[in-house]
Amino acid sequence: MIAVNDLKRTHRATWAAGDYAAVAEHIDDVPPRDLLARAELEPGLDVLDVATGTGNIAVRAAAGGTNVVGLDLTPELFGTARRRADRLGVDVDWIEGDAERLPFAAGSFDRVLSAFGVQFAPRHQFVADELVRVLRPGGLIALVNWTPEGLIGELFRILGAYLPAPPDYASPPPLWGDEEHVRELFWGTSLELEFARGHNPWRFDSVEHWVAFMETRYGPTVKARERLTAEGRWADCRAELIALAERHNVAVNGRLHMEAEYLMSVARAE
Repeated sequence: MIAVNDLKRTHRATWAAGDYAAVAEHIDDVPPRDLLARAELEPGLDVLDVATGTGNIAVRAAAGGTNVVGLDLTPELFGTARRRADRLGVDVDWIEGDAERLPFAAGSFDRVLSAFGVQFAPRHQFVADELVRVLRPGGLIALVNWTPEGLIGELFRILGAYLPAPPDYASPPPLWGDEEHVRELFWGTSLELEFARGHNPWRFDSVEHWVAFMETRYGPTVKARERLTAEGRWADCRAELIALAERHNVAVNGRLHMEAEYLMSVARAE
């Protein structure tokens, strides 16, 4: 348990590093719209947004008249989330908490949602069990996660090749973007699963602009750069990130346009 808690403290520091609010702006259109379109929200429903971050999902759900709780392990992100909620004139209950141990009674929510959040909790089965536990009968879980074979999955493979291996109990985040893995996580429940794939656009002035953005704003890359710079290996890793962006670039005008694949997972309770 001590080792798990230490890892989670490291995760919190990672997501507090850089400027996740700036990163969230690049995933604040297509994926939230896709998720909320499938979440079947209605005014008055009780909604939990797990690993809410800066509130991409939570504030939109609240704007639709639902009662929303936004939970995250990294409360440093709530400042941006609160400002976004204030601009929309909506109320969200922001709570510091762990996706592996949700601080709610069983059957508390009609909808349990997460966009690019639950996949970063280390023990996937713990998370899945908690999502099911807090869901009411007749409720719905809707999740958006990066796929292993997509752009962000490849980004994490590159970083992982340079960094120490995670502990055995920690599953790779992109596995939440694999249909078979998600089916295994919810095996034995009465939930009915549906899957769909989508793509989030990443647009920058150039390949170099994207890499510079990620190494200074995106927590995992910020922390990787800090460690690898001290070890004299960041230049090699950075070159691989440049090559990654060049492979995925579909722009023809010298700019950068990449499409990052995600998996939409919807689980319906009886």
